[in-house]
Amino acid sequence: NMSKSRQAAKSAFIIVVFTLVSKFLGFLREILIAAKFGSGMETDTFFVALTATGIVTGFLSNAVSTTFIPILSEIESKEGKKGKLEHTNNILNSMFFISLILVFISWVGAPVIIRLLAKGFEGEQFNLAVRLTRIGLPMILFSGIIGTFTGYLQSEERFLSSSAIGVPFNFVYIFFLIFFSDKFGIKGLMAAAVLAVISQYIIQIPEAKAAGYKYEFKFNIRDKYIKKVIVLSLPVLVSVVINDIGAIIDRTLASDLSTGSISALNYANKLNGFILGVFISAITTVIFPILSKASSENNISGLKKVMRYGVNFILMITVPATVGLAVLAKPIVEVAFERGVFDSTATVMTSQALMAYSIGLVGMALQLLLNRVYYSLQDTKTPMLIGGIGVGIDIVLNIILVKFMAHIGLALSTSIGAIAASIMLLYGVKKKIGSLGIKGYIVTFTKTGLASAVMGAAVYLIYHGLYEMLEVSKLYNLISLLAAVGLGVIIYGILCYAFKVEEVRDMVARIRKTNILHRNKA
Repeated sequence: NMSKSRQAAKSAFIIVVFTLVSKFLGFLREILIAAKFGSGMETDTFFVALTATGIVTGFLSNAVSTTFIPILSEIESKEGKKGKLEHTNNILNSMFFISLILVFISWVGAPVIIRLLAKGFEGEQFNLAVRLTRIGLPMILFSGIIGTFTGYLQSEERFLSSSAIGVPFNFVYIFFLIFFSDKFGIKGLMAAAVLAVISQYIIQIPEAKAAGYKYEFKFNIRDKYIKKVIVLSLPVLVSVVINDIGAIIDRTLASDLSTGSISALNYANKLNGFILGVFISAITTVIFPILSKASSENNISGLKKVMRYGVNFILMITVPATVGLAVLAKPIVEVAFERGVFDSTATVMTSQALMAYSIGLVGMALQLLLNRVYYSLQDTKTPMLIGGIGVGIDIVLNIILVKFMAHIGLALSTSIGAIAASIMLLYGVKKKIGSLGIKGYIVTFTKTGLASAVMGAAVYLIYHGLYEMLEVSKLYNLISLLAAVGLGVIIYGILCYAFKVEEVRDMVARIRKTNILHRNKA
C-alpha cells in the first residue's frame, strides 16, 4: 500500500532526525561531564553506579516494549481498542509493582552489585559507588512505565515521543552540568540522571493522550497476557546477557594485546554502531508494529511483504555503508577522534578495526530486523538460540584469529558471527512461514553491491584527489571527507535508479507525483 509505505518512510525519517539530535546532545553531555568532573575516581564511580541501575532499567524499558508490541496486536485483534487499553493499564500497574520490588532488592543488594561490577573499588570509593547506586534507583520505577508507554504508542504506529525521548533526557543533564554541577557535585549528577529518566516519561504523556490512552487502576498480576509478556521477555534478557558476554570476552582478549587495542575496538564499534543505531533501528522500529499486526491477523503474505521491504531497505543502506566505511575508514577515524592524546597510531589501529567491523554490518543489521520478525510471531526463543550460536562462533574465531591478526581478528570474528547468525535466522524464518523469495533479496544485494563498488572507487578518487589539492589541516580533511561522502551518496542513488532497484524507483516516482500534485494546485 502506497500511503502505508509513505507513512512508514516518513516515520523512519522522523526517527533518524531525532536520533541524530539525541546523539549530538549526548556527545555534548559527555563533553560537559568530562569538563566538569574530569576523568578520575569520581567519574569512574559514577559510571559504574550508572551501569548498576542501567542493567535493570535497560531490560525493563527494552524487553517490555519489544515483547509488548506483538501482544498488543493480538489483544486488539481479539478484544478491540477497549481491551487494548485495559491490558495496557494492567501491564503498567504490574510493571510498577515489579519495579518497586526490584528497587527494594537493589537498595539492599547495592554493596553486592558494586562488588560484582567493580571488584577494585575499596573504602571511600566503594561507599560512594553504593550511595550513588541508591540515589539512582528511582530510574527503575520509571523505566518500566516508559517501556509500557513505548510499546503502546508504537503499536498505535505513533513514533514521535519515543524517538524524541533522548532530547529531554540529555537536556536535563546539560542543564544540570552548566548551572548546578559546581554546587551539587557527583551526587547531584546522579540525581540529574534520575530527573532525566522522568523527563522521558513526561514527554510521552501528551502523545499517549492523543492516541486515546486513559489511565485506570487495573491490577491483575495473574492476567494471561502479563504471563505472556514475562515469558517472552526472558529470552530477550538472555540474548542481551549473551551479547554482553561476547563483548566482555572481546575486551578480555584485547587487554592482552598491545596498548590501545581495547580503545581501538571501542571507538571503531561506536562508529559502526552509529549506522546501526540511527538508520537501521529507525527501519526496524517502524516495521515492527506492522509485522506484529500482520502476524496477529495471520496475514502471512502481508508479513512477508513487509519483511521484504525491510530487508531490501537494509541492504540499500548497509551495502554502500560497508564499502564507504572500508574505503574511508582512516579519514573517518581522523575526523571523528584524532585530537589530543588520540594520535596517528590510534587512528591506524581504530581504522583497521573499523574495516573489520564494517564487513559484518549487513549481517548485524539483518539480525536486528529478523529478530523482530520472530518477535512479531511471538517467538523470542529462536533468536536467543541463534544469537547464542553466533556469539559462540565469534568466541571460537576470536581465540584463533587473535593469534594472527591481533585486535583486527577480534573485530572480524564479531562480523563473521553476525553474518552466520543472520543466515541462520533467514533459514529459520523460511522454515516457519514458507518461501521468502530469497532470489529477490539476492538480486537487490547484487545490484546494491555493484552500485556500491562503483561508488567506492569514485569516493576513493574524490577524497584522495581533494586531499592532495588542499593543504593538510583538520578542516580541509573534513571538507574532503564530506565532499567524498556527499558525492558518493548521489552517485550511489543514480546507479541504483539505473540498475532498477525497486525501492529507489518507488521513491523517485513518489517525489515526482508529489511535485505534480503541487504544480496542479498552484
